[in-house]
Amino acid sequence: QVQLEESGGGSVQAGGSLKLSCTGSGRTFSRLSMGWYRQAPGKEREFVAAIDWSGENTYYADFVKGRFSISRDNAKESVYLQMNNLKPEDTAVYYCVASTIIPTMAPQVLYWGQGTQVSVSS
Repeated sequence: QVQLEESGGGSVQAGGSLKLSCTGSGRTFSRLSMGWYRQAPGKEREFVAAIDWSGENTYYADFVKGRFSISRDNAKESVYLQMNNLKPEDTAVYYCVASTIIPTMAPQVLYWGQGTQVSVSS
């Protein structure tokens, strides 16, 4: 079993930046692929970014390419999402996820965090 806890959400103006953090526990963190999903009010959860166990390979949804960057620090059992040039449509609850395979699709996700709110105003 893995427990995930996100932090770093908040409210920013369009064009601003935030860095989300996620800390895992309960299972060897370095053996898991990690990622981020988000869910806006009234919408389905959607894939944002993922990173493999080594941190060498990353994957992004088209709508965040060039703006967001995922990274991990296995020594700290943490994964991060640097979000730049934020847009109002980025407003959502952001969830940290973990899996034994790269979690680019929701059914592949084994563990979900509780979520952290990101609000972007125009």
